[in-house]
Amino acid sequence: MKRTPLYQAHVDADARMVEFAGYEMPVQYPLGVKKEHLWTRDSAGLFDVSHMGQIVLSGDNVKTELEALLPVDVLGLELNHQRYGVFTTTNGGVSDDLMFTNLGDHEIYMVVNAACKEQDIAHLKNNLPTTEVEVVDRALVALQGPKAREVAAQVLPELKNLLFMQSTKLEWNGIELWVSCSGYTGEDGYEISVPNEAAIEFCAALTAYDEVEWIGLGARDSLRLEAGLCLYGHDMDQSTTPVEASITWAIQKVRRAGGEREGHFVGADVILSQFTKGVSRKRVGFIVDGKAPVREGVDIVTEAGDLAGSVTSGGFAPSLGKPIVMAYVQTERLDQPLFASLRGKLVPLTPAKMPFFPSRYYRG
Repeated sequence: MKRTPLYQAHVDADARMVEFAGYEMPVQYPLGVKKEHLWTRDSAGLFDVSHMGQIVLSGDNVKTELEALLPVDVLGLELNHQRYGVFTTTNGGVSDDLMFTNLGDHEIYMVVNAACKEQDIAHLKNNLPTTEVEVVDRALVALQGPKAREVAAQVLPELKNLLFMQSTKLEWNGIELWVSCSGYTGEDGYEISVPNEAAIEFCAALTAYDEVEWIGLGARDSLRLEAGLCLYGHDMDQSTTPVEASITWAIQKVRRAGGEREGHFVGADVILSQFTKGVSRKRVGFIVDGKAPVREGVDIVTEAGDLAGSVTSGGFAPSLGKPIVMAYVQTERLDQPLFASLRGKLVPLTPAKMPFFPSRYYRG
């Protein structure tokens, strides 16, 4: 298995290490998953996400060429701003989701999922004819939670007023950091790209504050579930379209039918037709009756026992004190009482808007 530049820091913090996307990663620390989750909601959690793929795209035509691959507004993205996007297939499916930043001077910085990064890099190289695709070998960490901003302001005063989805480059002890105000928890905070050789020292500077604790993959998953955010390969994949996945907010009006730059992306015909014709299933959220967690793969059924859908992510939500699930459900069944079929028992489900826990991004 591969190791991130922060491997030794995790071992020193007594993390329990597991395999994830080919890397040896911390799933939890002595605090435990539930307490790590609640710590992030109350204070500030530090996550190692160095297994993700970091890519710099450069060239005179980089934005035009990238917009032909993504169903989002690349050309209209402001300088030093970040946007969520997806790679799509010819049948409208999602082959990965990602974040990208306009660095100016004909440069785009992109972060893609660890399990998909090799295919994403090949996809970019094959489909951006005049653009240079550089894979960047740097550590990446996320500082998340209501106290993340005050801690960051002590270490990096320039971050005090950075808004959600803005980005910047700055120096810490002579080291260049690339920072975005974003994350995967629904909380305010930052993702920070750090040169490998400075990663342990930089993270030690953050964890020196009482407000900051290392947080593992276990709590990262429960936090993103409460935030109603998709985990690629579970809540969406090449068999699901952005419309089915309920992420139509990510496709700006300029790329939709009637927009200034309508279509002209991979799978456009399928995806844009779904905006008007609708879909037969979609990703929705439910609160589970009782205390038993309902996991991925559990069937969603009607009171008569007819199959209506399937759970893609589920578990106990520590911030809510109850189990929650995200599932794909037949749209014609959404106005009916639905149940999780759990070991032969029908467990009632209550429809819930997502995010399940209110997002607290800093917008100024």
